[in-house]
Amino acid sequence: MAHLLLTGAGFSRNWGGWLASEALEYLLGCPEISGNQYLRGLLWKYSSSGGFEDALTAAQQDYTRDPRTHTNDLPAFNDALGRMFADMNEGYVARASFEFQSYKTQTVGEFLSRFNVIFSLNQDLLIEHYYMDCQTPASSGKWNGSSLPGMTPSPNPYVENPNSWSQREWNPQPQADFKLDHRLQPYIKLHGSSNWRERHGGPMLIMGGNKKFDIGLSPVLMWYHEFFEKLLTQGDTRLMIIGYGFRDEHINKTLINAISNHGLKVFIISPQGADIAMPNKMSNRGLIRARTELEVALEQGLIGGSRRTMHEIFGGDPIEFNKVMRFFG
Repeated sequence: MAHLLLTGAGFSRNWGGWLASEALEYLLGCPEISGNQYLRGLLWKYSSSGGFEDALTAAQQDYTRDPRTHTNDLPAFNDALGRMFADMNEGYVARASFEFQSYKTQTVGEFLSRFNVIFSLNQDLLIEHYYMDCQTPASSGKWNGSSLPGMTPSPNPYVENPNSWSQREWNPQPQADFKLDHRLQPYIKLHGSSNWRERHGGPMLIMGGNKKFDIGLSPVLMWYHEFFEKLLTQGDTRLMIIGYGFRDEHINKTLINAISNHGLKVFIISPQGADIAMPNKMSNRGLIRARTELEVALEQGLIGGSRRTMHEIFGGDPIEFNKVMRFFG
């Protein structure tokens, strides 16, 4: 049986990372945006319906329609987002530890090493810094180390640790070199990363409302999504989802197909538990609405969940810890 992990922003939130809903306050204070009334207006317009990613989508569309008027707006938005990730990554480095352990049980690092593949929708460097740099999965005895398949690091003699996963920039390999090393635990970042750059120098960050189209422009990200779908639909597979808000339609479609047609089993860790994927369960008037495809699929495929934080699960709650560990059988 394959055990897979998919992380979203709620996973990094356990170590101080910002959720998408918290990005508004950060971006409004960025110098790239604070004096730009057009961008501020977009952020406020979408603050309660779609958040900063819908604001980014609108900025992208306006730039496409009228690049002369919005020559500086889209680059300013992208620079502010880059600043946000840089500040988050710097904050992770300032933390004393990745672990919450206060009683005799597995560490978070040991927990992560149990997965056959770690998939992530996050673009921060939390896992690179604490897991891949500081406590390689080789320490578990299951793996010889980690890998970012299809990517290669750029040499940087000026960083503190020249072999660091998090302190270097990464570029896509030629498509002919895409492969997996089964001795190494794959870390698959489905939407790119804040320290990834295309060969021409542009950032490899998939954000906004055109994710599926943008992914199709990147051979390595297309390969990632094909691999994600292949593993989820191979049968006899369990997927743990931590901190994903179920707002990416292309991810949801893959999950629905894998659960409905291939028997995928899912375990969700989120403050809302299983309800996070069921926004239409009840209307404001308490009337039952028609279930969505995602709701129907999760009712079929859900094998458990936890509403506790990673700090609670790994830092002092053996009852909840044991419930989460049932995922591994």
